[in-house]
Amino acid sequence: MAIIKPFRALRPVADKAKKVACVPYDVVYESEVRGYIESNPLSFLRVTRAEGEFPEGSKPEADVVFERARQNLEQFIKDGILVSDPDRVFYVYQLVAKSHTQTGLVGCVSIDDYEAGHVKKHEKVRPDKVEDRTGHMLAVKAQTGLIFLAFRGTDRITGLFANATANKPLYEFECPAGVLQRVWRAENTADWAAAFTGVPDLYIADGHHRAESARLAREKMRADNSTHTGQEDYNFVVAGMYPAEDLRILPYNRVVEDLNGLTSDEFLEKIQGEFTVADTGQKVPQRHGDVCMYMDGVWRTLSYTHCEETDRDPIERLDVSILQHHLLEPILGIHDARTDQRIGFVGGARGTDELVRLVDGGTVKVAFSMYPTTMDDLFAVSDMGEIMPPKSTWFEPKLKDGLLVHKI
Repeated sequence: MAIIKPFRALRPVADKAKKVACVPYDVVYESEVRGYIESNPLSFLRVTRAEGEFPEGSKPEADVVFERARQNLEQFIKDGILVSDPDRVFYVYQLVAKSHTQTGLVGCVSIDDYEAGHVKKHEKVRPDKVEDRTGHMLAVKAQTGLIFLAFRGTDRITGLFANATANKPLYEFECPAGVLQRVWRAENTADWAAAFTGVPDLYIADGHHRAESARLAREKMRADNSTHTGQEDYNFVVAGMYPAEDLRILPYNRVVEDLNGLTSDEFLEKIQGEFTVADTGQKVPQRHGDVCMYMDGVWRTLSYTHCEETDRDPIERLDVSILQHHLLEPILGIHDARTDQRIGFVGGARGTDELVRLVDGGTVKVAFSMYPTTMDDLFAVSDMGEIMPPKSTWFEPKLKDGLLVHKI
């Protein structure tokens, strides 16, 4: 069962919440970070991505960036922009984007449960990214963003959400991307904790690096604490927990710098061993097994010809697996998408226009528009204890950083 815990959030005062709230640290380019900070000095990116305050091209050492992040967080507190909630409570966090609404609970989950596999993962992590966020957590003594967890919803939890959202929200504002953000305090902590005992497992939808970084930060802080009890705040990690039926997964698209020494014609010929190729002009695949490819100014649809063979395996049936195992690896020579510098990943929220821009601008040679992974796919792979290919899912809308910070 899922063990959850209320916490005393460090959060913005109501009239500053819209200015403070920022995108997750890992979804923006460094050039974008600098622009956000320059236009909005209250952006929490000054804490999560403090390198944006240094001159372009200066490449400060990590410890210098982390120290700036710590100073900025302390300044926000000193200036009264961020305040600590007086009580340990849960928070209901709702996002509304056009016709899509998702409502979840923000609280802490046990790192012990994460280690024991009750908080299930589906991706491997990159050691460099884990090292970066671990150093950041230890420097600022806080978990500055939410792990995004999914669970199979229950009627009891649905009822609690309905009751909570009937009240006046703590925060209500629309972010620049047009997503309405609402947060409520949920003081009936015993009711929420009891309701989540009916949830067998939690699943990481987004935030594998944050979760692993929280674990490593806990190891360091535990080793430094001679009176460790297991109840310290560093033993828990803050998360937004959402019913799977509320969530929307967008594709995670791929771009590749070159054709592995092949001409365009040679590349197209090799593809036809596993895919049928049609010059459809279609930019977004409409079904499982199809990939839309942009190269040399032309959109083509690639249809995998052996779906019935791969559909029996929860991992092999993923469209990102089909592309990796039957095109990227054997034809383009990309054997490890986690480490190969020739491949890049473009979140679905940026749309296919970004793929066209990258190809037409000469940054990459070919782009692949993917069919999205489903929540059933994610649950199936996670329940097997298996790992998806990197960048298999892009959840949208994203949870904001800076609204609910967990001090450790």
